[in-house]
Amino acid sequence: MSCLLARECNCCYLIQLIRIEVRVPEYGWTTQKVFHLMNFIVNGVRAIMFGFHTGVFLLLPKLLTWILLELPGLLFFSTYTLLVLFWAEIYHQARSLPTDKLRIVYISVNTGMYFIQACIWIYLWIDYSTVVQFIGNIFMAGVSIIAALGFLLYGGRLFFMLRRFPIESKGRRKKLHEVGSVTAICFTCFIIRCVVVLVSVFDSKDASLDVLYHPVLNLIYYTLVEVLPSALVLYILRKLPPKRVSAQYHPIR
Repeated sequence: MSCLLARECNCCYLIQLIRIEVRVPEYGWTTQKVFHLMNFIVNGVRAIMFGFHTGVFLLLPKLLTWILLELPGLLFFSTYTLLVLFWAEIYHQARSLPTDKLRIVYISVNTGMYFIQACIWIYLWIDYSTVVQFIGNIFMAGVSIIAALGFLLYGGRLFFMLRRFPIESKGRRKKLHEVGSVTAICFTCFIIRCVVVLVSVFDSKDASLDVLYHPVLNLIYYTLVEVLPSALVLYILRKLPPKRVSAQYHPIR
């Protein structure tokens, strides 16, 4: 079921990306287009993982198994922190605050995350250590906390800023609903991921993640923290951008 849902989300994000490109081809690769492309990649990789769950654990070297199990989660983090970046830019522009360092922070955080995780993978491949595996799991939990705090900080700021707009402002209620709903969904899914990872770290025997003999539990977990949130966010943010130039539609430069 989760495999089918992931594939459906994957197709929907691709269709939405094509619709946006047809609607506003002159803007190039905007933040919105990149967000949908990254969601397409994340859900595609996760669907493959669901479809070949048993085979993934039989791959050699073992490094490939670790990469395939953990890479979708890292990509999920990069995808949704891109949305945090987009909201942060809107908030800073509305407050006449500098925005030039926001993308530097986004790139630095994500680059550092992939670098640290790559070092953990390589170390485990060369000389497996339960201590390093423990550190790697704690690191993944920390990554989820960072994403959750990002949504809480800028999603919350943008939400309360929109609430202060006049009631007759066009689209105010809809934007409030979008920002509030997406913030709640993403904050919740990253917190759940963090809690479950920490539980699995300290109770690896009964609550371990990504194990061969618990595929159903894995499907439930990833459905709650990745597939379902992706589907809900896609539905909430389904509106196409206007054809005319909008101050809230930022091309990536």
